[in-house]
Amino acid sequence: MKLLLLSIFKIILLQNQPQKIDSIKVLTPKDVIQKRIDSLATSPFLENGFIGISIKSVNSDKNIVEYNAKKSLTPASTLKLVSSATALIALGSDFKYTTTLEYSGEIKDSVLTGNIIIKGSGDPSLGSWRFKNQPDYKQLTENWAKKIKLLGIKEIKGRVFGDSSFFDENVISDGWTWGDMGNYYGASAYGLNMNENLYWATFNPVKYMENAPLVKTSPDLPYYTKINRVLTDKSGTGDQVNIYSTPYQDVLIMEGFIPAGDNFSVKGSIPDPALFSAYILHKKIEELNIKITENPISLLEANKKNISLQKPIQSTPIDSLQSPPLKDLVKECNLHSINLYAEAFLKTPSVMLNLGSTTDASVKGLRQIWQTKGVRLEGLKMKDGSGLAPANSITPNNMTDILKAMFLEKSYDDFYESIPVVGVSGTVANLGKKSKAVGNVHAKSGTIDGVKAYSGYFTAQNGEIMCFSMMFNKYNSDFGSATKELEKLMILMVEL
Repeated sequence: MKLLLLSIFKIILLQNQPQKIDSIKVLTPKDVIQKRIDSLATSPFLENGFIGISIKSVNSDKNIVEYNAKKSLTPASTLKLVSSATALIALGSDFKYTTTLEYSGEIKDSVLTGNIIIKGSGDPSLGSWRFKNQPDYKQLTENWAKKIKLLGIKEIKGRVFGDSSFFDENVISDGWTWGDMGNYYGASAYGLNMNENLYWATFNPVKYMENAPLVKTSPDLPYYTKINRVLTDKSGTGDQVNIYSTPYQDVLIMEGFIPAGDNFSVKGSIPDPALFSAYILHKKIEELNIKITENPISLLEANKKNISLQKPIQSTPIDSLQSPPLKDLVKECNLHSINLYAEAFLKTPSVMLNLGSTTDASVKGLRQIWQTKGVRLEGLKMKDGSGLAPANSITPNNMTDILKAMFLEKSYDDFYESIPVVGVSGTVANLGKKSKAVGNVHAKSGTIDGVKAYSGYFTAQNGEIMCFSMMFNKYNSDFGSATKELEKLMILMVEL
């Protein structure tokens, strides 16, 4: 009896064993990604934070992966994809900014009774060092001074004006923080920019925990008061300096620490680049032994002091300079994440379409442009074009819908080429090493306090182009690296 029962049990066991094997589910790449997202969402890393993901095909209605895709999250610098894409479709890849040099009044007996005027058009690259065959600010102002001399002028009974009226004078987003605005990355887009509105402040670290004297600013900015509270820290500690200033302010406050060792330089933003443009050209003109009776000034400062340009101005062109084509500016912006360029890309389409020159008007113009493309923007709240404002918000679906719509535009190739490549270039050059993501994923990164994000394009296993947006907000870095976790997700998504 016992033997019979044992035989029956073995038969039952053998019959059931294949059924158990058949019930094991083979996970698809989508399943693997979803499991990873679910695990992250319930982990201590995101216990008090948020994750939002959207992955879509660009040429079909398929939503491949979604998680909190309709939730508004802070995008940081991935927002540059929105502002740069908007500029490309509104202005065209070959659009160029034009800055003009003019004079008002008349020239008689080698004397100009009038003014020299630098009239900006919002060009963020004017006088930049980044572009071949384009003059930097020193070369540019030298060229302009020589062209003024060629007019036979030996004296200017007037002054040099910097005209930045192309954009509204309220240049800073009301969402930017006090700690950002005085630093180079906090340089906003004025109607007249120069040298990317950048200056270097160089300090001499004399002794540990004592004041580090300010050696110089480069370019020279003698018309600003500098309050230096920078101290010397231990060697190897790096840049811990904040520079505090706001647009048109004439005081620069420098606080923080620099490492012990050699002279150390940090980057600040020029509070009034129109004034700086006028000042540097004034100096170059005087170096050619041309007398100027009045001090250089920006148009805004002139209006404040009731200094008249004798409007309406009858001006005569002296020279004009075109920027590199917009596609080249967009590439530099997205590759190096330059806030100044992104702010110009937000504002310029609005001005060119006569929709206004303020930040608020520019955001409304941007929304109109994408709505005409059929993109729904519920959940999008833009305070700037660069992503620097913590109050910016966008849903993952907003981002992928814009990227998907951009795929159909004639400027798409230029846009795609502007986005850094994982394992190859820009801020994602060190990601995805020895994985299938290298050379495949084009991803713009975004980082501010408590925010890490990536958005862009990749090619799936079947050759289909996909767009994606991934955002972490308010994550806890004590329990992991946001960069590493998003890198893992990008490596997984190329298996789709």
